[in-house]
Amino acid sequence: MQKANPHIYESLAALYITVLIVSNIASVKLVGTGPLVFDAGTILFPLAYIVGDIIAEIYGFRKLRQLLVIGIAMLLLTSLTFWVVGMLPSAADWTGQEAYSSILGVVWRIILASVTAIFIGELLNAYVLTKLKIKTAGHHLWGRLVSSTAIGSAVDTIVFSVIAFAGTISGSSLVELIATVFGIKVLTEIIISPLTVRVIKHIKKAEDLDVYEEPSFR
Repeated sequence: MQKANPHIYESLAALYITVLIVSNIASVKLVGTGPLVFDAGTILFPLAYIVGDIIAEIYGFRKLRQLLVIGIAMLLLTSLTFWVVGMLPSAADWTGQEAYSSILGVVWRIILASVTAIFIGELLNAYVLTKLKIKTAGHHLWGRLVSSTAIGSAVDTIVFSVIAFAGTISGSSLVELIATVFGIKVLTEIIISPLTVRVIKHIKKAEDLDVYEEPSFR
C-alpha cells in the first residue's frame, strides 16, 4: 500500500473546512420560499457531509475525526475574529457598522448550535459509515452513504434548529424548519451520491488506499 497523496487529502480538508465556515455564516438568515422555510446555510452545508463521507470512507474514521476538530477550531476562530472586529471602534467617516453587525455580527447562540450540531452529526455520520463498511466488508457503498447521512443529518438538524431557534419562532415553524432542512440534506445526498461513489472509487484507485478501522472516539 503506497503512501496517500497529501495533495488529494489536503484539497478535501480545505474544502471541508471552508464549507463549515461559510455555511455557518449563511445560517444566520432564514429563507422562505413558498411553503418552505430553511436556514441559508443549508444551501452549502450538505457538501460537508459529502466531503466527510469521502474522507471517512477512504482515510478512515480517525482522520475525519481529527479534521472535524480542526474544522470546529477554525470555525470558532472565524467567529471570534468577527466578534472582536465588531467590538472595535469604527472610524468617524465609516458608516458600515450596522451592515457589518447585521451580516457578520456574531450570534453566540448560533455558534453554539452550529458547533454542537456539527460535532455530533458529523461524528455520527462517519461512525455509521465506517461501522457499516466493516460489517459489509466494504460493499453497498451507496446504501452506506445515504443511510449514514440520513442518521447524521437528522441529529444535526434537530440539534441545530432547537438550540438556534427554539423560542424565537413558533413550534410549527420550528418543526417545518427541521423537516425542510433534513429533506434538503438527504435529497442532496441522494442526488449527488452517484458522483460521490465515482469520486471515492477514483481516489481509492489513484492512491491505492482504502482504510478499514473500527471507529473509536479515543
